[in-house]
Amino acid sequence: MRLKIDVEATDGSARAGRVITPRGSFPTPLFMPVGTRGAVKTLAASDLEALGVPLILGNTYHLMLRPGADLIERLGGLHGFMDWSGHVLTDSGGYQVFSLEPKVSDDGATFRSTYDGTTHHLTPEGAADVQSSLGADIQMVLDVCAPLPSPPEVLRAAVDRTALWAQRGRAAFLAGADRRAARGLDQAQFGIVQGGADGVLRAESAQRTVDVGFDGYAVGGLSVGEPRAEMLPALAAAIDHLPPDQPRYFMGLGDPIGMVEAVGLGVDMFDCVLPTRHARHGTILTSAGRFQLKNARYEADEGPLDPTCGCPVCARWSRAYLRHLFRVGEPVAARLLTVHNVAWTVAFVARLSASIRAGTYAALRAEVLATWGDAPR
Repeated sequence: MRLKIDVEATDGSARAGRVITPRGSFPTPLFMPVGTRGAVKTLAASDLEALGVPLILGNTYHLMLRPGADLIERLGGLHGFMDWSGHVLTDSGGYQVFSLEPKVSDDGATFRSTYDGTTHHLTPEGAADVQSSLGADIQMVLDVCAPLPSPPEVLRAAVDRTALWAQRGRAAFLAGADRRAARGLDQAQFGIVQGGADGVLRAESAQRTVDVGFDGYAVGGLSVGEPRAEMLPALAAAIDHLPPDQPRYFMGLGDPIGMVEAVGLGVDMFDCVLPTRHARHGTILTSAGRFQLKNARYEADEGPLDPTCGCPVCARWSRAYLRHLFRVGEPVAARLLTVHNVAWTVAFVARLSASIRAGTYAALRAEVLATWGDAPR
């Protein structure tokens, strides 16, 4: 299904609206927590529902290896398997595969499982088929994610192969329509733009991806360690060639400065492990910036993690108590800190939306840059 974004307000290039899907809809800008193996680490589906999270991301690479796409399909797809009524997006597995330095040809990528060392071969057709079995609302086409920095010839090869795989992945997805319909699954497929930090390649990749005709579009291969001064022009070059009436997704971005800058360029959707990973290491996201809860200065602090936060953790427990739980290794500490960080990120993105609607996005951007440009406390 070609997804459409109903843009309800704009402020410059920033936009706020709603993406309509067969399952319902979700607001934009939107942050997706990452549920790598079928769960957001330390959280249950009920936690995410209570926080008002409408869309989570599942990792195709991990799920296809354990427990396996066929098993998940027999047990009702990811929604039934997880007992999750919200939206699910699955990545293609390409990023994880390429991090393993696979053998790559025009046909696909051959890699070894990180679980048991067995060899697997992933093709654009296979990625589409696996994700149809997983049953997500949105699946991603298989792409080639070149590391940064990479020489021009490597970026050129990645763009060309991504375009080739986009055509094959889209054809496989369309060929599987009857199978999905028999399961009552109305799934969308997003194309992915590559090209490193090269604006010319980004523009070319975007246009070639759009020419294939996907249901939505993502920008991949950025926010992987390159300076923000290189990331943002490359992102802008890609967005210039993406349809304004379809959702735009920046893959793997979740820091406040990155999100406020990307939304300012017209991005609608994000995912990242940053809020949950920070929580498991004791780093807390707040309206005043981030801080490390392990620091001794919080040992007797009776205040909440963030006085401006409305999450259930801030409403009930002190920094001192949560620091104690974290320091002594109580498992519940990771869950409570993750609840806060996810809730804070969801509320942050809602602030971006509200500022677009109020015409005050520039002021909020300036505030975010001032707050989050500082080192952790």
